[in-house]
Amino acid sequence: MTPSQLWKIILATLVLMISANSSAAVKSPPAEMSKETKQCVTCHKKNNPGITQQWGASKHYRANVGCYECHQADEGDVDAYMHDDKKVKKLISIIVSPKDCANCHEKEVKQNSESHHVKAGRILGSLDNLLAEVVEGNSDMITEGFPQGNSAAAVNGCWQCHGSQVKVNEDGQLDPATWPNTGIGRINPDGSEGACSACHSRHMFSVAQAREPDTCGKCHLGPDHPQKEIYEESKHGIAFKAANHAGKMNLDNPKWIPGEDYYTGPTCATCHMSATRKQDVNHNVGLRISWNNRPPVSVRPEITDKKMGSPTAAIGWEERRDNMKDVCSACHTENYIDNFYVQYDGMIELYGKKFAKPGLALMAAAKPLLKPAKFSNKLDWIWFELWHHEGRRARMAASMMAPDYTHWHGTYDLAKHFYTKFVPEMEKLIHKGEASPDTKMKDASKALQAKLDEVLNSSDHMWYLDKMTDKQKAIRKAATEEFKKKYSK
Repeated sequence: MTPSQLWKIILATLVLMISANSSAAVKSPPAEMSKETKQCVTCHKKNNPGITQQWGASKHYRANVGCYECHQADEGDVDAYMHDDKKVKKLISIIVSPKDCANCHEKEVKQNSESHHVKAGRILGSLDNLLAEVVEGNSDMITEGFPQGNSAAAVNGCWQCHGSQVKVNEDGQLDPATWPNTGIGRINPDGSEGACSACHSRHMFSVAQAREPDTCGKCHLGPDHPQKEIYEESKHGIAFKAANHAGKMNLDNPKWIPGEDYYTGPTCATCHMSATRKQDVNHNVGLRISWNNRPPVSVRPEITDKKMGSPTAAIGWEERRDNMKDVCSACHTENYIDNFYVQYDGMIELYGKKFAKPGLALMAAAKPLLKPAKFSNKLDWIWFELWHHEGRRARMAASMMAPDYTHWHGTYDLAKHFYTKFVPEMEKLIHKGEASPDTKMKDASKALQAKLDEVLNSSDHMWYLDKMTDKQKAIRKAATEEFKKKYSK
């Protein structure tokens, strides 16, 4: 036996060993289409032709993975029911959960399970859901799963992006308040969290569709998180649109590495999930983000990961930033990337120092003067929109290089409402407390006045009191004179 032949035998043995070990955790595709799936297709092709055509165009079809392979259920499964058609008498479940997908896609499901996406269903107890359940809605939507009623505003709004907690009724059917639902953080009857179909739409599960910005735009748009609109304004979005129209994006390419398979413009998936020359695809969308801009004051992502109990809390923001810089390097130079992050960090610092931290301090001082119910005070609404809408827009737009959203929809609205709504409302509360016979209210109004004076006399806000520093005045004067010198001829 020659050395070459010996090496071939060793390699073949290793391959078999690896295959044997991995097959214990992840199923291999069926050798042929199962008889159960063939029976399913017979009826669904007649009754739901769109579904069967979508499946027929999928990679699942080519791998002999069909209806039964995904929807089969076991005795005792919470959402299992007997499909008692004449041709098919099998236990199935309507929902294909991440736990089911993990039979073949174990790595992807594990990555997603550690992401913020999969925890999106935790909004069910949040301030946002108070708005939808109580302030905007009522409890008039009665279903078997919610005999005390539910809010149609929450069911049709919040839950469709964040995910519902799917309830199974006594007859085995899914409660209509919680299904249909493909929210990214859906809480499934089998205890798993998430919905792969939020991005990989049934029943085609097209990778090209998942890479389209419109897929992310189902949830990431609107006044409080307009990432899709921000992206469309940015050079990245403009470049993608032109390239996609020209058929240059190769969205269905399995490898799909920027700089190799496409070079004209990235999508959301490019930056946050897809492969690069150095990184594999990763379904944890937070591993390239160096700021979490969701809360009133931006925090590093590992801090919120720790609160979620995610193992990725061990990955610091510096490593995550390096991951994103790797993506950027496919098209941009090191100097360009580093300078962008100086600009971005500057916006985070500005927002936090000038508006968010003083705003939180003022709200804390104002609390004794407010009615206790959330959103029963005008000030509650003003502050909520300052950080939840305008503050997020400014920060998120800076992170994606969209100047109009950073300024006119961001810092401009933020400043306008801080000075013309937030501060005047604070002053009204102070006057109301001063006029109160309650000594506690008087003391609270004095404390709030002291905090407001402190904020407004700081270097960031003293212009409002017509107290700009000499340095600030000199800078403005020099800028004005330079402008006139250039353009007044």
